[in-house]
Amino acid sequence: MKLISMHSLKMFYTASSEVTNFPEFVIVGMVDDFQIDYYDSNTKRVEPRQDWMNKVTDDDADFWEWLTERAVVAQHVFKVNLDNLKRRFNQTGGVHIVQVMYGCEWDDETGDVNGYDQYGYDGEDFIVLDTKTMTWVAAQQQAVFIKQEWNKDKAELEDLKNYYTKECPDWLKKYVNYGRSSLMRTMSLLQKTPSSRVTCHATGFYPNRAMMFWRKDGEELHEDVDNGEILPNHDGSFQISADLQLPSDDWGKYDCVFQLSGVKEDIVTKLDKREIKTNYGKTSMRTSRPGVERSKIFLRVLVKRSTEKQTAESLAHSAVAQASAQPERCVII
Repeated sequence: MKLISMHSLKMFYTASSEVTNFPEFVIVGMVDDFQIDYYDSNTKRVEPRQDWMNKVTDDDADFWEWLTERAVVAQHVFKVNLDNLKRRFNQTGGVHIVQVMYGCEWDDETGDVNGYDQYGYDGEDFIVLDTKTMTWVAAQQQAVFIKQEWNKDKAELEDLKNYYTKECPDWLKKYVNYGRSSLMRTMSLLQKTPSSRVTCHATGFYPNRAMMFWRKDGEELHEDVDNGEILPNHDGSFQISADLQLPSDDWGKYDCVFQLSGVKEDIVTKLDKREIKTNYGKTSMRTSRPGVERSKIFLRVLVKRSTEKQTAESLAHSAVAQASAQPERCVII
């Protein structure tokens, strides 16, 4: 059996006009297709969406305030961009939507990384960054001028290349490790009755790239085994189980193996009656709690974080000025 080793970090920005009962601006961050944070123009605050993301303030007390300032900047910039696009398409009122998705993927086995950065307008592709050639590609005629202008900016393209090949993967690795390190991983052997199957159960792990299987004499078993799917827990962690039909021969030949993506050593649990948690006998549970590592959400901004304190309002005015000077150019990528 082989674990899926690919991890992903995706950021989604959505700006809209005249959409009923929906915020004008929304940001959603995802790691391995699991939401980690959220911002919208109604709440005007970035909030974590996983319990373990709250621990970022242990190392950076003002982190969420700083991130909120950047989100407010993005909200102002995207309003400018939406207005510019409506003019470019000769539109006035009505429902219109600008969407941006950017991020990266990282293979924790091979180390390979790749990035993506694409803009959409009213449900259609608008302009896309080819991260292999580091050139912008227009998906619509109205994007040709923007493509030409953006492709002239060699310094910015080099900056983007560095982001998608190094900075973004580095942050993705931190997110994955932070989630993995911050959660309690528990391995248990369970049995309802003396005649029922023995269940090997792992819970509290992250990410959801994991495998579990039974072995006999070191060889993976396929018969008399029922492998369950990976299921989510309420705290953002996951669980998985595998059932084994009770063997008639030496129990010492059997063990349960749990593999978690990014962790080199497997967790192996021997089939031992003394280790089985039941409703009719002695209970036991094996637990490991790894140390917590520092992690920070990262949103790449062209408005760099200043050592001087700036208000969200002043940052927004500066960002809008830059956006207005460059047609439809988003200050936040």
